[in-house]
Amino acid sequence: MHQPKRQPELVEGSLPVFVFPTELIFYADDQSTHKQVLTLYNPYEFALKFKVLCTTPNKYVVVDAAGAVKPQCCVDIVIRHRDVRTCHYGVIDKFRLQVSEQSQRKALGRKEVVATLLPSAKEQQKEEEEKRIKESLIFEQSIQPENKAVSSGPSFLTVFLGVVCIAALMLPTLGDVGSLVPLYLHLSVNQKLVAAYILGLITMAILRT
Repeated sequence: MHQPKRQPELVEGSLPVFVFPTELIFYADDQSTHKQVLTLYNPYEFALKFKVLCTTPNKYVVVDAAGAVKPQCCVDIVIRHRDVRTCHYGVIDKFRLQVSEQSQRKALGRKEVVATLLPSAKEQQKEEEEKRIKESLIFEQSIQPENKAVSSGPSFLTVFLGVVCIAALMLPTLGDVGSLVPLYLHLSVNQKLVAAYILGLITMAILRT
């Protein structure tokens, strides 16, 4: 007579926890980001119960901070930032998701999610743009001695790319009404930002030749 195969007992803290995203970014000037959603997945054949802990619970409201997830299902956990102040800009907080079997108390798995409050999404994009430009300039300076000996001026390709970028910036933006330019030539804001970025690099390269 065959004995039913027993499921091996899980060791505390050994169960992988699947949650998305693993980082929450709140922007002070954008109220739509003050509410974030964490999705907890349960790919296992047994139900899980979960609990959400936070290093600074006074700054956040966690809707349904504890609950259960059915096998091979997922749940959404809503997190709201309720203390948007300048003194909290750049401070990294942490959420910990602990999961266990419904019949047990010990935490079989845990996962940390970091949360940060930033002053402005536009300022963050600006900082990232400046960082990319700085990295590009450093790269250009590293190869400049070799190119300077053989280059007497901007190449045809450089001038052509510059003209294309200028033309792109002069085209209408998506959503502009009353333009005589065909709709397929209307560019998005992101496309124009890329054109402006490339034009800036070309201008710097020409000025350094």
